Amino acid sequence: MEHADDRGAKKELRKEPPSGWLYLTQHDAIPILVDALLDLPPNREFNKTELAEHTGVTRQTVGNYTDLLLEVELIEEVPDTSPRRYRVADSDVVRELFKLNSALNSVGE
Repeated sequence: MEHADDRGAKKELRKEPPSGWLYLTQHDAIPILVDALLDLPPNREFNKTELAEHTGVTRQTVGNYTDLLLEVELIEEVPDTSPRRYRVADSDVVRELFKLNSALNSVGE
């Protein structure tokens, strides 16, 4: 039988280095933010306040994770905007998330 210490050690090993999935989802607010991004119409621009309102989290929470969302290519900056505006990125990550979300939504239909 596996001991709790072994499980804990294995769990910690999975975090070093974390997979892309763990890297993205290690923060509590990220699944909510990603879900909200997947719900936006294509090419819809938004600022941090608008994304916070759409998501139901605080603007501070959006601000805390904006760099991460940019880094993993979930959002992109809209050039030449002030205050800074963003949109869902046109990236492989976003396309695959839409596929995953669609597949998960269709389970059991």
